[in-house]
Amino acid sequence: REENSSKAERVLAEVSKAIGEFPVDFRGARILSGSEEGSFGWITVNYLLETLVKFSFAERWEHPQDTEVLGALDLGGASTQITFQPGLPVQDRNTSVFFRLYGTDYSLYSHSYLCYGQSQALKRLLAALHQASSSAQFSQPCYPRGYQEQLTVAELYDSPCVPRPSGASPGLVLTVTGTGEPAACASAVQRLFNFSCPGAQGPCGFNGVHQPPVRGRFFAFAGFYYTFNFLNLTHQESLSEVNATILSFCRRNWTEVRALFPNDLKYLPTYCSVGIYILTLLLQGYKFDEHTWTNIHFSKQAANTDIGWTLGFMLNLTNTIPAEALQHLKGHQPGLWAGTVSFLVLAILA
Repeated sequence: REENSSKAERVLAEVSKAIGEFPVDFRGARILSGSEEGSFGWITVNYLLETLVKFSFAERWEHPQDTEVLGALDLGGASTQITFQPGLPVQDRNTSVFFRLYGTDYSLYSHSYLCYGQSQALKRLLAALHQASSSAQFSQPCYPRGYQEQLTVAELYDSPCVPRPSGASPGLVLTVTGTGEPAACASAVQRLFNFSCPGAQGPCGFNGVHQPPVRGRFFAFAGFYYTFNFLNLTHQESLSEVNATILSFCRRNWTEVRALFPNDLKYLPTYCSVGIYILTLLLQGYKFDEHTWTNIHFSKQAANTDIGWTLGFMLNLTNTIPAEALQHLKGHQPGLWAGTVSFLVLAILA
């Protein structure tokens, strides 16, 4: 949609036409906004972990008392989202989301950063290194030392997130060589962000976007989980342990890494880049620190169910989450049930 909105509309029209021919209650197809994606992921996490509502020992659905909702951190391919319930009023209404779920009001902060998803961030990083070198052969400090890959200019600049410089020949073959330098890698990754936020109202995250201080526990899923799971960092390790592990991995050469992980060759060259990118995003972007880091739980699932925006979307769309508490929603009045039961008992006795 960002690249060609009319073409996107035509694609969705064809999707709607095709699905509409099947015997389903089809209600249309559209592209979710980034804020919706983050918000529905937040609903999914909290619904599965029963912070919104749970079935009590009294055999009724109730809002859990003294239970704090969790924040959600999603890292996709093109964008990344942060959603949580802040301790302060959200000053920018563009990042404010309101839900009324099970009779309880939730005022949330939610923002989506387009082009800061994992795959697009890596493309932007590689493009920045290419443009800084002004050569068809350049080094990548985040790749393992001794690793080399080739790609064309057209392949590198094939995204709206990575505008192609003027004069670059699409067919030109670029040769990228890894140098395994984590400090240089971190510096290159940091240049993808603007941490100053001079025009933000109040506290901010990055790129001038308002963000209240992070608060409470968070579930980090999707790309956050997959990279940290590969690095064996999903067991509530301290920030110092995480830093040490990522630096150690980044210093290994390609021969050593390939021998240690022969079954992960497809993504193996990128784990250092993504590990450092995640640290930069969480610490300098979202402003987690050594103390709040321990509140982040890296997980693929909650309550044995994969986390994502889809469950939250369907719960909201189908009204499985009503506005009021479930104990107020009954098919019949209690007196009618009591009369029916009494009639059945008398009938059986008779």
